[in-house]
Amino acid sequence: MTAPDHLRITGPEDILGFIPHSLGYWPENSLVAMTLQGKRLGATLRVDLPEPGGGSDRSDMLAGFARNVVTYLQADDAADGSLLAFFTDADADAGTDTDSAGDGRAWADLLRELELALEAAGLPLRDAWIIGPEFWRNAHCSDPECCGMPGRPVEQIRNSRLNAEMVYRGSSVGAVPGAQGATPAPLPVDPVVSLAECGWAEQFSPRRRDRAQFEQVLDVWTIAMQAAIGQEHLPVPAPDDGATGAVPDAGTTDAGTTDAGTTGSGTPDPWTIGRPLQLSPELAGYLRASLCIPSWRDAVLVMAAAGRSAAERGAEDFGMFDPDPGSAALPGIKPAPRPGPTPSPLPGPKPGRSSRSGSASRMPLPVAPASGGSAAGAVPGYGEVLLGLAPSVPDWTLMVGLERVLERLGGLGDGEATAAAVTARGWIEWCRGRGSYADALYRQALQGRPGYRLAELLAELGRRGTLCGWAARREAAWQKFATDAA
Repeated sequence: MTAPDHLRITGPEDILGFIPHSLGYWPENSLVAMTLQGKRLGATLRVDLPEPGGGSDRSDMLAGFARNVVTYLQADDAADGSLLAFFTDADADAGTDTDSAGDGRAWADLLRELELALEAAGLPLRDAWIIGPEFWRNAHCSDPECCGMPGRPVEQIRNSRLNAEMVYRGSSVGAVPGAQGATPAPLPVDPVVSLAECGWAEQFSPRRRDRAQFEQVLDVWTIAMQAAIGQEHLPVPAPDDGATGAVPDAGTTDAGTTDAGTTGSGTPDPWTIGRPLQLSPELAGYLRASLCIPSWRDAVLVMAAAGRSAAERGAEDFGMFDPDPGSAALPGIKPAPRPGPTPSPLPGPKPGRSSRSGSASRMPLPVAPASGGSAAGAVPGYGEVLLGLAPSVPDWTLMVGLERVLERLGGLGDGEATAAAVTARGWIEWCRGRGSYADALYRQALQGRPGYRLAELLAELGRRGTLCGWAARREAAWQKFATDAA
């Protein structure tokens, strides 16, 4: 989303001060490349710096590294220039040919390769800086009066005018993703949630291929996601409701909050985003149990990004459902009996039976369509959506709601449900183009549940340098800030 006002940059301290806010953390051992559109900042890319050192093939390796960086930057087709910032773990003589450790020579060689590749791609380098733990300097300046060793204090960046403006607007700089202490500790396991999850898992077991049950799962997830962004009221059972049987009343539990800028169909209610999301233990158990069925888990991700029709069409295409009772079957073969209706985890009166199937209730929902499509009237497939190739613009708003629900569910216990919730959050971060955050979440999921397949597959995408299709296109990319930098 684009705001009518711009942040003014008056010097390199402002540019360098903007980088940690753009990434969400102060980078370490990183190259940060930024595109320019005239005098305006465009996209921001962070990659690990190559290991310093010599060798006969060092020059070829640096040239290949530079070409890969430029390939990513070329996704900003409106860019006409670039900036580079080397965040290193050394201060003295950084970026010079006289560094006894050889690190400075490595950055000088890399800088030359990057300049050549950027020039050839029509993104000429406008300026470059080297930032160490305590000092920073211009990578090209050799004037001892302004760029003498060891450089200028990093506090000039941390105290820059733009950095202060970003903090005033609500932006913050957190810990490096995956760093010790950066992962929030899980909440104590609520035995009522755990009991509800087990109960729902038992009820779901014979219904994995039931169309009506699948529809009810999408109904409930839609209500939860819309409640998380303030677009739907989430019914919460009162303590004296006296619910019994499959839907025991167990009060409410507060959730943490997640702040994120969005584009797409509308924006989250700021009052809702800043307040805790309430999920009853019964509803939390239902949602956690549904994440343990891979086809339902994937359908929820697709629905959040591309709309319900994409989730339902993909499930149909993959043959997820048993034939409906009364449908055409082989002669002499009797259709399998359909399991009975599943109670809803939400309180209140239930609507009538779905017109498609009489085996479960279908809740009437105000489901907004996805904000784009792969073609007029076309419904994207699961693979297209999960890779960010379709729709043309995802529903970033509903994905924020999904993220908030997942964050809450992932803190309620361990096991497969938590691995699924954490992995799905990693996928959302990858869709945003925040690969470091995505990788940290995948590793967190695999640490808690080694071998979790979805986390392994998505982590491999990141290791190969695959960029989400939405993140690669300016008109579809997630926008962290409510303002542009200019």
